[in-house]
Amino acid sequence: MVNGKLLERIKKTVAEQAVKDNLEEGMVVGVGSGSTIIYAINMMGQMNRELGGLDIVCIPTSHQSSQLITQNKLKLGSLTEYPELDIVIDGVDEIDSHLNAIKGGGGCLLQEKIVASNTNNFIVVLDYKKRSFNLGTNWKNGVPIEIHPIAFKPLMTKFIQLGGKPTLRQGIKKLGPVITDNGNFIVDVNFGLIENPESLNAKLKAIPGVLETGFFIQMISTAYIGEESGKITIEKKKRN
Repeated sequence: MVNGKLLERIKKTVAEQAVKDNLEEGMVVGVGSGSTIIYAINMMGQMNRELGGLDIVCIPTSHQSSQLITQNKLKLGSLTEYPELDIVIDGVDEIDSHLNAIKGGGGCLLQEKIVASNTNNFIVVLDYKKRSFNLGTNWKNGVPIEIHPIAFKPLMTKFIQLGGKPTLRQGIKKLGPVITDNGNFIVDVNFGLIENPESLNAKLKAIPGVLETGFFIQMISTAYIGEESGKITIEKKKRN
C-alpha cells in the first residue's frame, strides 16, 4: 500500500507538471479546488515570483481557490469580466476510461462545473488511485449532488427510486448539514458501479430541486495521472 507521504509527492509532481506544460503568458485560467490543486496554484505562484510577475488572470471555483490565488499574488478575476477561459485546471475524485469524472468531494461542484463549462481545454490532475474503468469502482462516497434546501426531503425519496443510497452531507465541527458557497445542501448518493453516467446524470438533472451533480460528462480534454512509479501518464479525450 502506498503511504501518505508518497501519495502527496505524486500529487505535487503531477499538478506542477500540468501547470508547466499548459500555462502561458496572457492566459485566463480557471482554477479548481481541493488538495491536489493547492500544488498547482503554488506552482503558478512560484512562476509568478521567478518571472517578476506572470501575466495571467485566475478565475476561482471556490472560496478556497480564491484565497490561494490571492496569497500567491496572482491576479484574481471573475466570469463576469472573463466569460471565456483559455484553460481550466482542476482535480477529480474519480475518472473512468472515457474521461468522465466524479467531482465534488470538497463541496464545490456547482462552481467548478460552471467554470469548466467555459473552456475548450479542461485539464484535470489526479493520482493513479482515482482512475477506474467505471465510475463508482474506487470512489465509494457517492455522487455529490448540490440541492436546494427546501427540496431535501422529497429528493431523498427520488434518489432512492433511482436506485441510490442518499446521505445528507454533515459538517465537521459543526452541527447540521454542509452549506455550500452558494447556500445549498449536498447529498452524496451511492449508486454503486455506474456503467452509464451520462444517462444517470440526465435523470438526476431533470428533477426539480437538483441544482447540479458531481458528474462531469464529456468535459475533460486532458488528464494528467500521477503513477505509483513516479511517472506521469497523459490521457486525452478521444475525438469523434
